Amino acid sequence: MKKPLLVISTGAGISAESGISTFRDAGGLWENHPVMEVASATGFRKNPALIHRFYNERRRQLLDAQPNAAHRALVDLEKDYDVHVITQNVDDLHERAGSKNVLHLHGELMKIRSIAHPEYTETLDSGRLETTPGTRGRNGDLMRPHIVFFEEAVPNIEPAIELVRRADVFVVIGTSLVVYPAAGLLQFVRPGTPVYYIDPHPAATHGSPAVRVIAKKATEGVADLARLLAKQA
Repeated sequence: MKKPLLVISTGAGISAESGISTFRDAGGLWENHPVMEVASATGFRKNPALIHRFYNERRRQLLDAQPNAAHRALVDLEKDYDVHVITQNVDDLHERAGSKNVLHLHGELMKIRSIAHPEYTETLDSGRLETTPGTRGRNGDLMRPHIVFFEEAVPNIEPAIELVRRADVFVVIGTSLVVYPAAGLLQFVRPGTPVYYIDPHPAATHGSPAVRVIAKKATEGVADLARLLAKQA
């Protein structure tokens, strides 16, 4: 019997409980750097060495982080659902928790890609974390972090939209619903599809009766979600 398609959109809130710094704080800084210096196409053109150093440090921090109960609970849902995760996060915690289907909208921290041929990527590991503006891939190309910077297109948004259109259940976890295009995924949900929104400080959902808000942090909210889905099964 075919499993229902459960599509889950995750943001910084699900990784915050694993100790991953949120992308921006109220002061517009990321690890004491103005965001546009370390996460924009303009910043990369102006100071590629800073960009490489910044993401080298993010990778070192990521090695110390572990998937939390929310990541693991999403994997448990695969027993009853065809689960697909669309994440704005660049960490690999979903994969390390065991999620089989993860679509990264904003890139992947543990990968680098060719500047000349963006479709070419390489995966880094604990023995190869650091890159510089002179780093070359195995194909000889100069490489850059595999991150979608501000001012760049989001290549995976179309596959994400297609998943949301087909979803039997749609869940949003740990996101402010203000970062586009990810925030716009809600508008592609089919009428009548159950929608759940988990966040301790949920944004307005424009009064849509289809959205059930669970105003809790990710670890608690996903546990509630699992119980609600079990009742509907």
